[in-house]
Amino acid sequence: MRILKPSSDALAHAAEVLRSGGVVAYPTDTLYALAVDPRNASAVERLFELKGRNASVAIPLIAATVEQARTAGEFSPAHLRLARAFWPGPLTIVVPANASVAPLLLGGGSTIAVRVPAHAVATALAAELDGCITSTSANRSGQPAATNAPQVDAELGDAVDVMLDGGPSPGGAPSTIVEIVDGRVRLVRAGAVPWDRVLESLQ
Repeated sequence: MRILKPSSDALAHAAEVLRSGGVVAYPTDTLYALAVDPRNASAVERLFELKGRNASVAIPLIAATVEQARTAGEFSPAHLRLARAFWPGPLTIVVPANASVAPLLLGGGSTIAVRVPAHAVATALAAELDGCITSTSANRSGQPAATNAPQVDAELGDAVDVMLDGGPSPGGAPSTIVEIVDGRVRLVRAGAVPWDRVLESLQ
């Protein structure tokens, strides 16, 4: 694993690693995460193998902007209201996936979860790639999530190509995950954004 401090050169290198099918560890506003290019099916397969993740469990995405998020899925007006109310921030929105996303990421379904985090390194990496990135936690499945670079290195080592060491992530509650089904918003996972705030934003 090559460990780099975030800089314009480091981000450019990390994005090039992603384009070539590599895996990059990076900090977010909650935990450290693992990025691959979700449009690259072989890179997505490598990510599942690295984590030991069951193929029935979907992997979410991070985007740099609302516009970039819309390249991975179909956003209704209600989805866009949620995005504009809470992004950047810890709200993940489940939307119908489009054909650019590798099917393995969907866990056997047809939707993809995406958010824009409140973290400069995470959004800069997606912007540098010019596409969404995966955001599964930087650990083997079933192991504790990592909140700093040394934990990622100890857990994954050379299974990861590059790590952007942005210092400790805050940890705490994960992102809240919501889905809109038949015009009604549904709580998929409780998290950092209170459910009542989600409901209020759609009134």
